[in-house]
Amino acid sequence: MPAKYWDWYLVLPMLVATVAMFGLQTVNAGDLKSGLQVDEYPPAFYVTDITGPAASTKLCYRCQYGARPVVSVFVRGMDENTTKLVKELDAVVAKNSGKKMAAFVTVLSEDPDAQEAALKKIANDNKIAHTPLTVFENNVGPAKYNIAKDASVTVMMWVDSNVKVNHALPAGKLTAEEIAKIVKDTEKILN
Repeated sequence: MPAKYWDWYLVLPMLVATVAMFGLQTVNAGDLKSGLQVDEYPPAFYVTDITGPAASTKLCYRCQYGARPVVSVFVRGMDENTTKLVKELDAVVAKNSGKKMAAFVTVLSEDPDAQEAALKKIANDNKIAHTPLTVFENNVGPAKYNIAKDASVTVMMWVDSNVKVNHALPAGKLTAEEIAKIVKDTEKILN
């Protein structure tokens, strides 16, 4: 073969492999950016409370909780792992009631009414008593929060209206290890 063809013969497989590697790369938990980032201000947004003290009411938990230490969880659905996460966060909130810690979960849904029965059952079955389960009326989330479409779970923690922690996970990545990291990070908002 002439030299110019020989060079392409060697380079082409490497080029194809490189393109395939980057083209098929999936989003890793650490690579996904979703929600408010550290040092950002959490603006007001309204949800429909399903299991909290204002059940069946539209309200702003962000507004009600003010400068308190808050864990805000956005999910696209409540599966076994998200329920485990919420249950563990609920226990942390109960343990830190003296520090006025608060939390709420926002399920993003195009059909929020369809979520009501399932969320009530999850709260009841898992004894989730300190963390209201709420719904937001679309699957995009509040505009200023920038919830990534690839994020199955986005957890933000703030205190004094300043985000201190952000975790964003694609579908299937909320493992026991990730849940433990998120729960441990609540220490960062408890002064």
